Amino acid sequence: MYSNKKICVVVPAHNEETQIGKVILTMPEFVDYIVIVDDESKDGTVKIVEEYSSKSPKIILLKHEKNKGVGGAIATGYKWARDNNVDIAVVMAGDAQMDPDDLPALLDPVVNDEVDFSKGNRLITGEAFKKIPKIRYFGNSILSFLTKIASGYWHIADSQSGYTAINKKALQMLNWDSMYKRYGQPNDLLVRLNIYNFRVRDVEVKPVYNVGEKSGIRIWKVIFTISWLLFKLFCWRLVAKYVIRDFHPLVLFYALGFVLIILSLIFGVRLFYYFFIFDRLPAMNTIAFIFTSVTGLQTIFFAMWFDMFYNSDLKGKKRQ
Repeated sequence: MYSNKKICVVVPAHNEETQIGKVILTMPEFVDYIVIVDDESKDGTVKIVEEYSSKSPKIILLKHEKNKGVGGAIATGYKWARDNNVDIAVVMAGDAQMDPDDLPALLDPVVNDEVDFSKGNRLITGEAFKKIPKIRYFGNSILSFLTKIASGYWHIADSQSGYTAINKKALQMLNWDSMYKRYGQPNDLLVRLNIYNFRVRDVEVKPVYNVGEKSGIRIWKVIFTISWLLFKLFCWRLVAKYVIRDFHPLVLFYALGFVLIILSLIFGVRLFYYFFIFDRLPAMNTIAFIFTSVTGLQTIFFAMWFDMFYNSDLKGKKRQ
């Protein structure tokens, strides 16, 4: 136990036979359960885990008969933690890219009831830009910015970090069966947490690379896929949080802003048509384009500021 709290570490694993042993052996002693979720591995991952579990009752192996993706594996582990009355569930990847020495710092804000969910942030360390592959660093930065908008947690960065800790209340309240099953799981989870006004905080963790891990992420494909997911999650959050649960006028500002931007695109296309076909710019069309584009952007930015202010108390308060 850690500070009288029952701790479970969920380890999603897919073809991690070279790394899973290291994850198990370096797990801190205070961890009560190591729940390894095998996501239909084709290598020797299951065999290795079974060997370790035969020697330690704290190692729990859950197997997927069909591949469900990293999000699906995490959901399976979360449901096990929820059903077994665990106080805090942590997620650590099966590729040994998460330093177990950072675990106490991740647990402390949750244990002290300062936040409901803490998340590792690799970008705030001075080593991040040097250690993280450049294409992944910039891809992560883009998705982190889009996740701020979609989730409402403007104080959160490194959105793709899966090194997290979540308390019992959030474990029991969220519907894990409906959570996104693939690489967009961290983004989906942040949106769900925000809808229920859970407190979230970033915790500095060390970036760990070149320890034998194999990445199956195709960064450009992931960026476009998750960006589309974030747009849908953003729209869902606005409706779920600011219409259904508690009507808030910022929805009207977002709606007006998007309408004006769409109108500006229409006016812009018409403007280019007249310029290239007739070599002139209609005065009223030009004025309408400038008005709708400038006003639309200002309205959206105001809605973002409104959203940031509304969620400012979800950072949680540090104990003195």
